[in-house]
Amino acid sequence: MTSTSDICCIGHITLDKIVTPKMTVHMPGGTSFYFANAISHLPHGGFQLVTAVGDTELGSVEKIRELGIDVKTLPSKKSVYFENIYGENQNNRTQRVLAKADPFTVEGLKDVNAKIYHLGSLLADDFSLDVIKYLSAKGTLSVDVQGYLREVQGEKVVAVDWPEKIEALGYIDILKANEKEMEVLTGCSDPREAALKLAGWGVKEVLLTLGSEGSVIYADGKFFDIPAYPPEQVVDATGCGDTYMTGYLYMRNKGASYYDAGCFAAAMCSIKLAASGPFNGTENDILKMMQKR
Repeated sequence: MTSTSDICCIGHITLDKIVTPKMTVHMPGGTSFYFANAISHLPHGGFQLVTAVGDTELGSVEKIRELGIDVKTLPSKKSVYFENIYGENQNNRTQRVLAKADPFTVEGLKDVNAKIYHLGSLLADDFSLDVIKYLSAKGTLSVDVQGYLREVQGEKVVAVDWPEKIEALGYIDILKANEKEMEVLTGCSDPREAALKLAGWGVKEVLLTLGSEGSVIYADGKFFDIPAYPPEQVVDATGCGDTYMTGYLYMRNKGASYYDAGCFAAAMCSIKLAASGPFNGTENDILKMMQKR
């Protein structure tokens, strides 16, 4: 009998090649990478990471195991390989996908058991509708929608809508989207309208992150406005949404209210923004940030 984790994050660890006018850096990335690193700094009862990487990225997996994280690796011919090229203006980014990992399958997840499953989708075909249905029957299903709205054509990443969204959202308990993603999904630019539409399609907890405007949670027929906590400085926004979901699911698993979980997630995000790489603060740092407000 395999043990049951409190939270299981499933997703690819990527190899990111970041090219700027000054330098070229190779570093790991992806939802699962940022989630696992962040939760390793919190006193979690039981967390499992499930990832699929090629042999070249097994070193990244070992580093996560060294943090005390239980990692299950599934075989994949390659790892996801993103190339991000920035000009002098950091807002101008050209993104290419130089390699893709194998998608996750029901068969590969048969012996994975958790109370909460979080799918960190990076590209549209990472998780099929069958995987969503299967995991939804096993526990609470949380999804970051970003990957479902990104397709690779040639090597280019193209923004797309999610063709199976109406059926899929009926199986999803918790859905996170940012302001651009919510507009693609719902056609609504107003977060409250978008949240109501997503809830109407079956999502129980809708989380919409709005950058410096904070976030909005809609659950149990009520809206919860979550403040943004101003960071000491803005250094690196990569992985902020993943950090938010780590904090939110961590607190919800402990029985926190939607509002308290949202505030904890937002404060955790703010601490992450102020430094490069994954979140590396403590629960105490997060609580202090919340009290400051």
